[in-house]
Amino acid sequence: MITPDELYQSITRQDLFFLISGPCVIEDEKLMMNTAEFLKKTTEKLGITLIFKSSYEKSNRTNFHSFSGPGMKKGLKILRKIKETYELPILTDVHETEEVEEVAEVADVIQIPAFLSRQTWLISAAAKTGKIINIKKGQFLAPEDMWQQAEKVTVNDNYKVMLTERGTSFGYHNLVVDFRSFAMMKKLDFPVVYDVTHSMQRPSLTQTTGGTPEFAPMLAQAAIGSGMVDGLFIEAHPNPMEALSDANTQLPLSEIPELLERCIRIKKAL
Repeated sequence: MITPDELYQSITRQDLFFLISGPCVIEDEKLMMNTAEFLKKTTEKLGITLIFKSSYEKSNRTNFHSFSGPGMKKGLKILRKIKETYELPILTDVHETEEVEEVAEVADVIQIPAFLSRQTWLISAAAKTGKIINIKKGQFLAPEDMWQQAEKVTVNDNYKVMLTERGTSFGYHNLVVDFRSFAMMKKLDFPVVYDVTHSMQRPSLTQTTGGTPEFAPMLAQAAIGSGMVDGLFIEAHPNPMEALSDANTQLPLSEIPELLERCIRIKKAL
């Protein structure tokens, strides 16, 4: 099994780009296993490093009654099974400092959600695990200010940081992706990830978050074409309209291979 140090070296020395992908939130075990198997076969064929992602719990919900996940115990058990069965590195997010130690027993990459991207003690606790820390840029943060969030990791002698662009608030119920942010964060000398599907969100548009996933392939390809993005973050589901979370933004699994092939052709042309 690859270590977090080896994984970080791999994604910083790649010729193409790496992929972070999986369902938004952990659903039933069979769906999760089938999705992981499909993504592994796809990325192995294309020569892309895959980090499997899914959340055991989503604390940031539009509506109190929205599905938030199976919880940490059950969720981590499923993620561990995926990790051991398919030998895949795992990414999942944390919301409280009390969660970090147990999550670190399974996850290779600990993710700091965008709305928590300024939480000093949460980031510091995650950093102390020695795992890779993926910090999502808050919808309210300027990209050039992300050095301060990264520093909350590095002051703990952990230099395995990734910075993710997931869109910036643009008035009410909308996000916009400022492509200058890729170049600005790239100057900080950490891998830059573009969160394709979350940047398609229309936050709190109704009682659930809306989205415009039809634009996701275009923006994913444009991001790779910028030459400033090291990885793509794409939430994928066998049938997004039946997904229990983010049904309006996840991409169908069946569309992932063609999208990745297009992005590879663009990357090779740079």
